[in-house]
Amino acid sequence: MKIQPLGDRVLVKPLEAESKTRGGIVLPDTAKEKPQEAEVVAVGKGKTMDDGSLKPLEVKVGDKVLYGKYSGNEITTKDGEEMMIMREEDILAIIK
Repeated sequence: MKIQPLGDRVLVKPLEAESKTRGGIVLPDTAKEKPQEAEVVAVGKGKTMDDGSLKPLEVKVGDKVLYGKYSGNEITTKDGEEMMIMREEDILAIIK
C-alpha cells in the first residue's frame, strides 16, 4: 500500500522500543515506553506560505527523526504495519 502525505505532513514508521535497560534488565512489553524515534517513509510536497509559494520540507525519506511523545496520528495499513502521520513541525530533530 502506498501512502502519499499531503502538504507539510510526513509519514513515519516508529522504531522499536528498547527491550533492555542499559544495565541489562529485560523489560516486559507493558513497561516499555512509547518510542519517540522513527524513520521517514514518505513526505508531502511542502508547506504553502502566506504568499502562495511552496516551502520544501527539511526531512527526506530515509531520515531517522526524533518527535514529541504525543505527536501525530497513528494509523495501521492494510498490511498491518503501524505508522504515524504528523506535521513536519512536530519533528524535533533529525538523528545523524
